[in-house]
Order: sequence, then C-alpha cells, then structure tokens
Amino acid sequence: MNIDKLKDMVAKGAALRRRQRLQPVGGPGDKVFPPTFKGAVYAMEQRRVQGRDEPVSCVLLDSVQSQANRMELALQQALDMGKICIPLLEVDFTEHDPIDEDDNHNNDNNKKNERLIDAIGKITSLQVPHRVADAILRDSELDGVAFRKSDKGKALNTISIANATPLFALCPTALLFGMWDSTGPKGGLGPKFERAMVSEVVGVGAEVGDLLRGVRRDPLEIRAAIKVLKAADKTWLVADADDKKGVSPSEANHSNVPFPKVGDRKTDDNYHSGVTIEYAEQTTTLSLICLRRLRFPINGEAKPEADVAARTVLAALGLAAATLAFEAGMGLRSRCLLWPDGPMEWELLERPGEPPQKYPLTGDDAINLLNAAIEEAKEFKLPWEDKLTLKPSAQLLKLVRLSQLKAVQEDSDAS
Repeated sequence: MNIDKLKDMVAKGAALRRRQRLQPVGGPGDKVFPPTFKGAVYAMEQRRVQGRDEPVSCVLLDSVQSQANRMELALQQALDMGKICIPLLEVDFTEHDPIDEDDNHNNDNNKKNERLIDAIGKITSLQVPHRVADAILRDSELDGVAFRKSDKGKALNTISIANATPLFALCPTALLFGMWDSTGPKGGLGPKFERAMVSEVVGVGAEVGDLLRGVRRDPLEIRAAIKVLKAADKTWLVADADDKKGVSPSEANHSNVPFPKVGDRKTDDNYHSGVTIEYAEQTTTLSLICLRRLRFPINGEAKPEADVAARTVLAALGLAAATLAFEAGMGLRSRCLLWPDGPMEWELLERPGEPPQKYPLTGDDAINLLNAAIEEAKEFKLPWEDKLTLKPSAQLLKLVRLSQLKAVQEDSDAS
C-alpha cells in the first residue's frame, strides 16, 4: 500500500476492514476477564456468527469507545516518540498560580493558596473523553483568553460536514473517531461528526463462571475475634476486649479474608471468575464513504483536490492508529491478554460481488503512509496546526483541587 493506492481507495472504495481472531495468551480455554458494567455484570448477548445455524453466546471484551481510546493512545505514544506530527491541543497543569480557596469550602487556613495535591501534568486532546469538544479544553485558556473565545476556538463554531477544515486543522482525530460539540456555544445543537473508524473486540462462544469463592490466608493466622481500632491516618491499635468500636483485623488488611458470600454482588472485578471463550475476534472498519462526505474549503473556496488530500490524511491517520495500537499488544486489562492468530491485514471493499483485496500493513509502513499524506496535504495549503498549549482556568483549577481535598476527606471518613 502506497500513497497513490490509498488515494485511489479513498476515491472509489466503500470501506477498509480488518477481522482478527485472537486467543488468550494462556491458550484456548484459558479464562479471560471482560469489563463489568452497572450491576457488576458482563455485556452478554446472542450474536449471529458465520458458519453457525443458531445464535451464539458472546461477551464484549472491549467496546467501540475503549478501542478508540486505545488507538488515540497509540497515536499519542507515536507523537511522544517523534514518529508523527499531528495537530494537538494540550492543557498544561504543571505550572499555574496558587489557588485561592475561600473558607466556605476549606476551613483550614493553612491549605489556602496551595497547589494541586496530586499532580496532573499535561492532558491532550488525544486523552480527554470528548476530544476537542471536551469541557476540560473549553474551560482552559489560550494566551489568557477562554479557548472557545480565542480566534482558534471561535473557528470551531463554523465547523460542519461542508466545512471540516477548522476541525482538520486543530483536531483531525475528531473527524475520524467522531465528535459532538454539545458543550460549545450551540449546546445540544452543536455539530456532530459520525465515527468513520469503528472497532470492537468480542468473545465468541462465551461461558460465564460463577462468582469466586475462597479465602485469602493470613500467614500470621490473626483471628477475627481480636478487634482493632482504626485511626484516620490508617494506623491502628489493638482494641480492649469490651471496646464496642473495635472492628475485625481484616479492616486493617490482617487476618483471613473470605470472598465473597453466596449472592454477593460487589463490583470489584476480583469477585468475578471471568469467562471461557472459543475465540475472540477484533473487528475494525474504516468507512471511506463517511470520509467522502467531508468537505475542506480553503478560505471559503471549495477545492476538490484539497478534499481528496484531506480525506487521504484521515484515512492514513486511521490506519496508523489501528496498526500501532495492534502492534502495542492486545492487553485489554488484568487477565485479559489476547494473542492474534496472524499478522495484521486490511481488506478493501470496493466493488460489490468481487472478493476484497488484501493489504498487509506494519506500523512503520503506516507511519510512512501518514507522513506522506500530510506532506501532500500541505502542498494544497490545508491548515495543519502545531501543538497548542492551553492553561487551565482559575475556576477549573479550584474545582480540581477542591475535588482532590474532598476525595482525601471521604477516604479518611471511610477509614
């Protein structure tokens, strides 16, 4: 696959897709642990599977949203390593003025005018939940001006499918993974961009185990009948035998700890015994039809050649994101590490009724393809911003710090 072939795909094809079979690294039959959702349940459903006469029990191992986040993380890592250069918005929490807190929220005068308790560092538009439309960016400032009121931010008020140029210049991944500008000046009427890139991982032929039953054995054999008194600073003392405030040593992480009781529905993943699957499958699609709907006028003037160049950049960006994420490994979470049955290979769906053409692609190839597409887009004067660094507003800093203080207080109260 080269830049000319990719341009031809974008112009004529319907989609690029990839279907990858995977197995647990422990081998077929080893358990995997899916994500849990409200009520401490797995996302189970019956699906039609090719070659099966009846629907098959399947479990979601990684959602579309989670897959998008993993691909964005792969792009962030490539950026950090200097392998690619794409527009990026960054909010820098590392340097800011002391936070002025009033006594209504914090009665300890010694805590006034201090900085954040937990350092946040820098957060980029590849890391925030809603990309360029995220409230963290909205509530930050560019050169002392609220971002959405700055010249760069105001340009986002004009974006649409017919004018995707400002978004291409500031946050092209929003055109790839989707965005709804619901926090902007138009609220719920803000522009929406559908996902062109969709991926998920599903376990096929899933059997759910029962809740874990067992006990954590204490080598000291400390007995639950001996009570302790816990202090706010996490220390503890042995309680007198008649002290009603005494609690089990397990509250201080001593003694044997049974888990869980029959019927206990706690949300900690450690209480679930996971699932066994016949195999997992990752399905990734890049809609070329979706990309062809986008227009990229320059200074208000429509230029078909610029449209083609911008769409090619987005296609290359999607291929790079998916390929780099795949090569980073399919470690979805604790005890959900999957191993593919072969190398990455893309299929081009171009002409109905004809078998799809197949194209292998490595991470290095995808990066070279992206960089070539970017250089060609620049020749057509398409805007491609450097990194913009924002500063969190004073109110956002205050909100974060007070939240951190509240978390510390709640943790102490729970102790």
